[in-house]
This record gives sequence, C-alpha cells and structure tokens, in this order.
Amino acid sequence: MRDRARALLIDLDGVLRRWDPAPMIAVEVKYGLAPAALLETAMSWDIYRPAMAGEITDAEWMGLVASRLPLDEPEAAAAVAEWQAYRGEVDPEALEFVRGVRAAGRKVGLATNATDRLRGDLDALGLTDEVDLVLSSWEMKVHKPAPEYFEQACLTLGEQPKHVLFVDDDDRVIRGARSAKLSASRWTGPEHLPYLRKVLDLPD
Repeated sequence: MRDRARALLIDLDGVLRRWDPAPMIAVEVKYGLAPAALLETAMSWDIYRPAMAGEITDAEWMGLVASRLPLDEPEAAAAVAEWQAYRGEVDPEALEFVRGVRAAGRKVGLATNATDRLRGDLDALGLTDEVDLVLSSWEMKVHKPAPEYFEQACLTLGEQPKHVLFVDDDDRVIRGARSAKLSASRWTGPEHLPYLRKVLDLPD
C-alpha cells in the first residue's frame, strides 16, 4: 500500500501560473516575427539551460534571445521587452487547491525551473505568501528533472520522498520525480483535483 503524502510540491508554469498566448502573438505580429519565434528562441537548450541552472541571469538570457532574432539590435531588444512585460496569471483552481492543502496542515513547496526573476514574479502575482517554501532551480543550481533537485526539495520540506506528492505538467519531469521515489501526478487541468485531494487525504 502506498504511503499517504504529507506534503505537496507543485510546479509554477503550466500549473499554478498559466499563460495567455495573445500578448506574445501580438508582439510577433508587430515586429514581423514568425509564429512562436520568441518562445522557441528562448527555449533553445544552449541558453535556456544555463538560465534555469543559475549560471546566467534572466537579463543575460533575454539579451541572448534578442541577439538571435532577425531584427536590428534596438528592435530586437524592444520586442523582447514587450514580450516579457506580461508575466502570466494565477490559475484560481490550482491556487484554491494549494490553500486547501495548507489549511489541512500540509506543507506546500513551489517546485519550479526558474530564473532570478522568479521572486519578483511571485510578488507581482500575489503568490509569495501562498506557499511555505520556494524551490527554484536558479537558486538551487540544479533543475528538474535531475534527481538532485528532488533530493534537495524533499530535504528542504523535511519529508521523505515517499511522503511527498509532486504535481507538474511535464511528463519528463513527472518521470524524474517518480524515479526519485516521489508520488507524482501530471497536471492537465482541475479535473484531477479530486484525485490529488485523495492522495493527500484531504476532504472533498
């Protein structure tokens, strides 16, 4: 029989924070960029990995993104700045779930691959005080789904991996968490909330 989870680790992007694609599309149309050019450039592994592993700052990462756009330097910098002005929105149902977990006396850690901009984003979104701790890859110098990330996260939570429920929207990261002996569930929307509450032994 599986051990009951005593704490929750929850991802930020794609779970607790959601992104409306419209602002990015508007910037790409304005500057004549190909669809998804900004995101695809930003997610190029050779610049994305060091940005989330604490090797370069968010500003340095965005500078590299701008340098790769097919625009002159001032236009590229302006396009990136306009794209980055939108910082996403809180998913109200995911937030309600987090509040319910904490109200039941369980710790909640925000487990995210992020840059040094994370803390400011959490303040702007009103999420800073909604979790017990923040487990940022930039600060930890290791990113999901590395086993070391989950080891550090569980140590910080003060729980054994088998007593931690991890929720993320990325299959690869979910597999990494399970390999590290955590209970893990992929988030595709609020339809999973009854199951997640059951795993944490919470009332419906």
